Amino acid sequence: MGVGADSRAATRADRRSGLSQQRKCVGPVLRKTCFVVCGATVGFVLLLGVSLLYLPDPYKAEQFVPEENRVVTLLIWTHPFGQYRKLPNCSALYQIGGCTLTDDGRVYSQADAVIIHHRDVATGHGDLPSEPRPLEQKWIWMNYESPTHTPRLGRFEGVYNLTMTYRADSDIFLPYGYLVPRGSRTEGLHDRFAHSLRSPSLRRLLRPRLVAWVISNWSESHARVALYHQLSRYIRVDVFGRAGRPLPEDSGGSVVRLVGRYQFYLALENSQHTDYITEKLWNAVRAGAVPVVLGPSRQNYERFLPPEAFIHVDDFPTVRGLARYLLMLRRHPARLRRHLDWRGSYSLHQPAFWAEHYCTACRAVRKTRDRTYSVQDLTRWFHS
Repeated sequence: MGVGADSRAATRADRRSGLSQQRKCVGPVLRKTCFVVCGATVGFVLLLGVSLLYLPDPYKAEQFVPEENRVVTLLIWTHPFGQYRKLPNCSALYQIGGCTLTDDGRVYSQADAVIIHHRDVATGHGDLPSEPRPLEQKWIWMNYESPTHTPRLGRFEGVYNLTMTYRADSDIFLPYGYLVPRGSRTEGLHDRFAHSLRSPSLRRLLRPRLVAWVISNWSESHARVALYHQLSRYIRVDVFGRAGRPLPEDSGGSVVRLVGRYQFYLALENSQHTDYITEKLWNAVRAGAVPVVLGPSRQNYERFLPPEAFIHVDDFPTVRGLARYLLMLRRHPARLRRHLDWRGSYSLHQPAFWAEHYCTACRAVRKTRDRTYSVQDLTRWFHS
């Protein structure tokens, strides 16, 4: 993970974060800066609009194709991490008709597709189907771990027909979370599961605590742990989870409820990879805290969020500069508000594991029934 002070450092951070757009666009001297910032914002909006065309929309009705001709059977080969969960009714939950989900291996020969969770077959907790693959049956590679924590990829070159991950260039793309613009046609389709985001009132800006971090997998080799050690030298960071204090009882075990008491949340990924932006970020967004992110590049985050919606550690030449910036925002609520005002324009959708994944995969299989090819160079693609 890439770890990212005087007033010049704070100003430089503002410029890189795309903050204070109105201030930067005033006056001919700053027109170049305005062009860059406004261009980044427009780019985000355009990219978000295009991305929403490709995000799996479980509420969009299939048109012009008789439902009886689109029925498919999707076999769940192994329940992820060996944890059994009742299979969803895709029609009732997501208005995706024509899908039959089953975890009964005896129907293997009749299944149109088989969804296989990588971790289970890679670690020996499950095996690939041993029977010959039926003609036109698709095998789906499903994985939501980062490449760093995805072992033995080389064993599966040329095995699968479709990929399903958090990466935007997957055959079946379903990220850990995404924003839905308010007032758009798409928003109405997501009302049932989306969380409305609101711009904060002054009272909500003045939260009693500064920075929280919830972490379960502590490793001194992780860049996020090194960042924490440095940052905690300058400001207080309250650490919770398996590697810190238990979540308070009055939070009900909810990370979102806990983070709602803090102004900032450390959304630090365990490794840096393309599009690997997990629930850590989206929990902070849902809680109304400003996420301080450590993961892929700022440009990658801006594919999913407005540039002012987060603080990237790489925006600062030193961790001390980051700490000073956070303290400055705490003293100046008007500047802190610039990181949060965007919220009034969006809702947040966080897909449910694993029900929505199965139904999304089934819907994709229905759309690709005539496509049969094998995924080559799985390792090179996923590590790219």
